[in-house]
Amino acid sequence: MGSISLFASVIDWGWLRIGPPYIYINIDPIIVHLGPFALHWYGLMYVVAILMGLFVAQRYAERKGITQAIIYRTLWWCIAAGLIGGRLYFVVQQPNFVSYYLVHPQHILATWEGGMAFFGAIFLIMPVLIWRARAERINALVLIDAGVLLAAAGQIFGRIGNLINGDIIGYPSTLPWSTVYQHHSSWACQIASTCNVPVQPAAGYELLTNVVLLALMLYLARRVRRPGILMLVYLYSYALTQFLLFFVRDNLIVSFFGLNWGLKQAQWTSIVVLIALIPITYLVLRSSKPVPDGEVAATYGIPRKPTAEGEIGSEKSAAQVSVTTESEVSDTPFVTEEM
Repeated sequence: MGSISLFASVIDWGWLRIGPPYIYINIDPIIVHLGPFALHWYGLMYVVAILMGLFVAQRYAERKGITQAIIYRTLWWCIAAGLIGGRLYFVVQQPNFVSYYLVHPQHILATWEGGMAFFGAIFLIMPVLIWRARAERINALVLIDAGVLLAAAGQIFGRIGNLINGDIIGYPSTLPWSTVYQHHSSWACQIASTCNVPVQPAAGYELLTNVVLLALMLYLARRVRRPGILMLVYLYSYALTQFLLFFVRDNLIVSFFGLNWGLKQAQWTSIVVLIALIPITYLVLRSSKPVPDGEVAATYGIPRKPTAEGEIGSEKSAAQVSVTTESEVSDTPFVTEEM
């Protein structure tokens, strides 16, 4: 035990010290001041999250037949929806929503100040993806599957931003891996009760669950042929992990329609999402079919845009498909497909 403590105490880089016996974080959330502006680690991590999430999702989307042009046309809408939805859902949950945010509305969309509720991003991005899929005439479930891959990869870097920012605080703890925030500018040190106090590393727990979830989804992305399965796996996993992890997060306990179960806002939201997923799962499994080999998942079963002549654009008409000469039949080998 003494050798472990001795080894741990050697890890001291000023901004990060491990032991003994806790993990000490002393990072300024602001990287550099640029005149009246400031570059925050939190904002930088969001940029990195989008880029890394795009890298993962783009490879999947292109395999499914979604062009790069469609990806980028959709991306900007989703970024705007994610930032607005995530920030608004965070703000409306705050106890000082009326006394502070409504009095100072310029802080409502100030994402660089920290504070995002990812459920809000999900709630706004999902309809945006459905809208963009219809506009691009592709399968909405395939586009959403690509979107949740981006989210799963991006959240990992978002949680790194949370760790630096100190805005996800767990309950006080004496566990050897408890986190102690020391920098006076961190969110944790805005409150005396959490500054220089060992707390559960809630952001670290979320980071680990994000890594495991991404690994699972990347595994399924190569093997699942039914559109919508990745979406269901992500939503079920995220709602369930949020419900469990919030038991160690030092957030306000709230009631819900008169129910006082000792739960936080995100846990109530998780319950609502899990219940809503039951009919959604039924609809997805009923309507979504495995994509046969050789077919393009993004456009399989989706009617193409009619041309001015009333024919199906870039595809043969039904009459053209049905007419096959005897010589063509004799020269064409039989092909069997596995479903």
